[in-house]
Amino acid sequence: MTNAAELVELQETLYTSRNPTRRWLHCTRRDWIVEAIERWSSLGNTRALEVGPGSGLYLPVLAAHFRDVVASDIEEAYLSHARGLATRHANLRLVVDDITATRLEAGTFDLVLCTEVLEHIRDSAAAIREMVKVLKPGGTLVLSTPQRYAPLELAAKVAFLPGMVMLVRLVYREPILEMGHVNLMTEREVVAQIEAAGYTVVERFKSGLYLPLVAEFMGDLGLRFERFLEARVRGGLFDWLLWTQYYIARRTEGGA
Repeated sequence: MTNAAELVELQETLYTSRNPTRRWLHCTRRDWIVEAIERWSSLGNTRALEVGPGSGLYLPVLAAHFRDVVASDIEEAYLSHARGLATRHANLRLVVDDITATRLEAGTFDLVLCTEVLEHIRDSAAAIREMVKVLKPGGTLVLSTPQRYAPLELAAKVAFLPGMVMLVRLVYREPILEMGHVNLMTEREVVAQIEAAGYTVVERFKSGLYLPLVAEFMGDLGLRFERFLEARVRGGLFDWLLWTQYYIARRTEGGA
């Protein structure tokens, strides 16, 4: 079973990966999330929550834009890496909390960040409802999660078949761990859960066209081809092929 230290090591290598496609997929998501935090924060915002901070990539960004930042995770072990960040950012607090049944105070956060977490939670609808509960009226949710039928998710299932994972690790020469995605959703499913919880989606985006074998063996040339196709797929009938779906949602009057 993958432990917290292994997951953090994996997350830290993704943004500097020797594989151009792998690096691009994750850096694109990072840049979109950072830009969204900066764009949806304001001088009036005081408190932010990140659910499942992982390696803590976004915590310094949140700490720079909000007076008080809380990072929560269901497992103490997954917060241990962020303790070093907490010593450098006095406005950052770490708490153990189950977002599907949160103990955080209702109506106290201006912004909730939940990126690459819902796919690890079987009851994502409960998680989203609880995020509604802790947001102030008019608060903002920044959310990202993989698309259910994206080629990367399908390829990941093949990669961890018996005998395959050693070959994949040989090709990448980097940490390759099972992603642990137990709840992959389509755009329709994610939006339905957001709206049922009392949010209104005000912005959506998708990124990350992964092509098996092209990504592994064509290097920078393969990446250029993937980026070319991504620009033409996005917003069309086939944008379900893109790996990551992003949403900005605002709490509506009467949200739970």
